Amino acid sequence: MPVVVKFASALSVLAPGSITNEATMLDQRQAKMRSLSPDVLQGRQLLGNLLPNEVEALFQQWDQPRYRAAQLLHGYYAERHTNLLEISTLPRSLRQRCAETFITMPLALQAQQRASDGTIKLLFELLDGTRIESVLIPSEMASGRQRRTLCISTQAGCPLGCVFCATASLKLRRNLETAEIVGQFLAAERLCNERITNVVFMGMGEPLLNYEAVVRAIKIMTCERWQLIAPRHLTLSTAGIVPAIERLATEDVSVKLALSLHATTDELRRRLMPIARRWSLDELLSAVEGYYRVTRRAVTYEYILFDRLNDSDADFRRLLKIARRVPSKVNVIPFHPIDFTHPEGIAAQLRPTPPERMQQFVAALRSAGIPTMVRSSSGLEIAAACGQLALAMQ
Repeated sequence: MPVVVKFASALSVLAPGSITNEATMLDQRQAKMRSLSPDVLQGRQLLGNLLPNEVEALFQQWDQPRYRAAQLLHGYYAERHTNLLEISTLPRSLRQRCAETFITMPLALQAQQRASDGTIKLLFELLDGTRIESVLIPSEMASGRQRRTLCISTQAGCPLGCVFCATASLKLRRNLETAEIVGQFLAAERLCNERITNVVFMGMGEPLLNYEAVVRAIKIMTCERWQLIAPRHLTLSTAGIVPAIERLATEDVSVKLALSLHATTDELRRRLMPIARRWSLDELLSAVEGYYRVTRRAVTYEYILFDRLNDSDADFRRLLKIARRVPSKVNVIPFHPIDFTHPEGIAAQLRPTPPERMQQFVAALRSAGIPTMVRSSSGLEIAAACGQLALAMQ
């Protein structure tokens, strides 16, 4: 039975102190947070966990030239060989050693559901029996080109307890390995037999609470040698882990940052998102400003509209003020029901803002010069829309 890591323990390390100290403590807590047990691997390694330089170092230990490591990774990522014996550019003896050393398939598709709009929800089982979900969302752009967006999970479950999110009902089972994160992409492309054009880290879990694995996954997916996805088409969404946002700004990675805001006052945000009890809006927005100053990348604010809760004229004015602090966009999101998780308290009282009011709210933001998008409810009929992932298929 998977261990459940509760919200309080998952964030207990984040005690008051300097950002530097908090970042160090966050690293320590993540090191203790449960991940895939080495016993499951039986002495083998997950190939998708290793960065190119790490594979090169291993090959040097095997008295193999560096270019052989490049051939292996090209065969795995670019040519999509999961059977390493099929990589014909490698000598047969080296192919055999690689096949004995590495696990190339860290997850298996257990089920899929397809909605009438083409959205596909994927249920994967990991090597230890843990299950996660991803969502493949096809759409047509204004240019007529097809976009295929994959919503990827970074944790099995989630410790944050956001009241509007179905994943919160699962608690945290464990962090995902880098290979399990990248593996969702590789498996989804095999399934649809078409190139995935966009990736969003918006599935199960808080990406910045699995910081090391997520950053490594970004480096692998955007590596120029095979470029599974272009950096400009990769977005990471966070509930607001302040020290991790500041650290992300210094990383040698290119990724768009989206902040799950959902409220313009500390009082309401604390009711909706327990993480807000740790960092105030001022602290969070200061971190976002710092991220922009270092990266010069516009930030997206995600904002679920709840009826008579955060959709007033006063909320609009506060959101407008926030959006003007640094170059940014606003992604307005309809609230999607999570009744199937049997919510209690404020979670049971949440209702979507009426369509007319949503249209007025969006129009006002656009009139004020804020680039504003409305997220689609793709996959709603199969509980695959934003905030609905909770292993409902199993």
